[in-house]
Amino acid sequence: MTAILQAIGTAVPPQIVTNDDLAARLDTSDEWVRTRTGIAQRHVAEAGTSTSDLAVEAGAEALKSSGGEVDVVIVATTTPDRICPSTAPEVASRLGLGTVAAFDVNAVCAGFVYALATAAGLIETGAAERALVVGAETMTRIVDPEDRGTAVLFGDGAGAVVLGRGHADQPGAVGPFDLGSDGDRADLLCVPAGGARRPLDQAARDERANYLHMDGREVYRQAVKRMSDSSRALLARAELDVDDIDCFIGHQANARILDAVGDRLGIAPERRISNVARYGNTSAASIPLAMSDAGVEPGKRVLLTAFGAGMTWGSALLTWPELAAS
Repeated sequence: MTAILQAIGTAVPPQIVTNDDLAARLDTSDEWVRTRTGIAQRHVAEAGTSTSDLAVEAGAEALKSSGGEVDVVIVATTTPDRICPSTAPEVASRLGLGTVAAFDVNAVCAGFVYALATAAGLIETGAAERALVVGAETMTRIVDPEDRGTAVLFGDGAGAVVLGRGHADQPGAVGPFDLGSDGDRADLLCVPAGGARRPLDQAARDERANYLHMDGREVYRQAVKRMSDSSRALLARAELDVDDIDCFIGHQANARILDAVGDRLGIAPERRISNVARYGNTSAASIPLAMSDAGVEPGKRVLLTAFGAGMTWGSALLTWPELAAS
């Protein structure tokens, strides 16, 4: 048995922040941001809107179009509502799913691929019949509003999919997967304070250690290498060539990374999906948001790949299903 993609749902906050809006308070410009990232705007959660709010909205849309219940909920996020407990049980409850299994996965920008692989494994082993997988983030809550290097990159949003049980030869089949990590480079992209290693105190706030810190140049290099290598390893495992891929959906970190990975893999530009201009980097939400915009024909083979802090990376194959309107 194989996990089958049955539905997709999305949610983004209504508030849009453009590059010109950021330029009004930062040393930047629309041209600077577009040239380096391909981002034109991002959606930003207003005060009072949490990660679970976006997850519930996206999950409800996916469940409505799939027409059924699930017995496990997995939320991929690095911006949970609270450090403890995880966000998924609340999401399940608010969706009216009762006492189903529910837990979070934190692999940052690779989180959705990790959560997808986890859900697929539960279905394939018989531990679950149907699963709701949500990538949801309010990344703007952990980005330093005064740091031009990160403030222009990130946005908020959520994307959800419903997986059911089926056969490997039918549309919607998910897998195989390739996952990896390199903890030696964890400091390249991290929030230094707020966890058990360094609790959040006034000294940490004074150092702005409660915000995301990034070595942009090295993260770029690692992202291109890891997503490219992971995609090649996955294709080799599946005994496929790059020409067998009809659609490429990479983590929407920035346009330059997407172009570099696509070029390294030899995937033609017309087979690449990008909506980074509209949403920015929404971390674990970026791949399901891009899947929703993909417009892929049923039966086409799709390659997903992502890279995030940790460092973590992951890739997945799926055969595109016939999706019902939500």
